[in-house]
Amino acid sequence: MRLHIDWTACDGRGVCTELLTEMLTEDDWGFPVLRNGDTVPPPLDGAARRAVDRCPMLALRLVT
Repeated sequence: MRLHIDWTACDGRGVCTELLTEMLTEDDWGFPVLRNGDTVPPPLDGAARRAVDRCPMLALRLVT
């Protein structure tokens, strides 16, 4: 499973970076940046799904 960020929808609120700190960090403007690629490790499946579900701008998607 891969995590996709829709940059046209994201407005940098930081919800995803708080919920998925193992995969995401923030740039200087608060937008999410993938730390080590977009592949979601199996132990982080639940956290990734929560981040997708709670994104207020619907800017995250999981791709299989």
